[in-house]
Amino acid sequence: MCKLKQLTEIIEPIPDGATIMVGGFGSPGTPFSLLAELLRQGKRNLTIIKNDANQDGYGVSRLIEAGVVSKLLTTHLGLSAPARRANLAGSLHVEFFSQGLFAERIRCAGVGLPGVLSDIELPDELGATRQSVVVAGRTLFFESAITADYALLRADKADAFGNLSYRGAARNFSPLMAMAADQVFVEARSITNEPLDPDSIHTPGTYVSGLTQVAGDSYEYQPIRR
Repeated sequence: MCKLKQLTEIIEPIPDGATIMVGGFGSPGTPFSLLAELLRQGKRNLTIIKNDANQDGYGVSRLIEAGVVSKLLTTHLGLSAPARRANLAGSLHVEFFSQGLFAERIRCAGVGLPGVLSDIELPDELGATRQSVVVAGRTLFFESAITADYALLRADKADAFGNLSYRGAARNFSPLMAMAADQVFVEARSITNEPLDPDSIHTPGTYVSGLTQVAGDSYEYQPIRR
């Protein structure tokens, strides 16, 4: 099956109301072109699972500002004013997680586990009541695995088989998300007809449903000035 597709083709099958994991930690690893195409095609009522909401005018923050995200699972909103405003106004439902549990709950989905036990306590305002168990005298909380209908990722290099290689810290949550979603769509800076060296593969192509080449020339991909 050919995994190479046009940008529009990759996003077209995603329906309104979909649950979507998005790779990235800030800008590194965020698939900005795939997110922009979601917005252009008018997808709505989306649940987004991402470490952060990006910053004003970038990625997920743009989707929230446009009102197309109804729910966000994340570790923080700090850099996105639209996300903070929508959360306070009640138009965006936000579930917060500690970053470690965010990653671990996604990993659990990828390896077929129902969840993980944690001793991390959360204030009531940060989450719903959680199941608890007592193990060796310790009270532990059950954190269920996080899954998604789709994952949108950015890779540095890919081959035609869908094998992916990420650059540096841009790898972040992407390998975990690739295992935890039903379908995985990827934008890659470069795509080669030659198979990637097995030692350089961070996500095997067996997880990848669709792949498109995006050089990353727009402002979102550039280093953020402070």
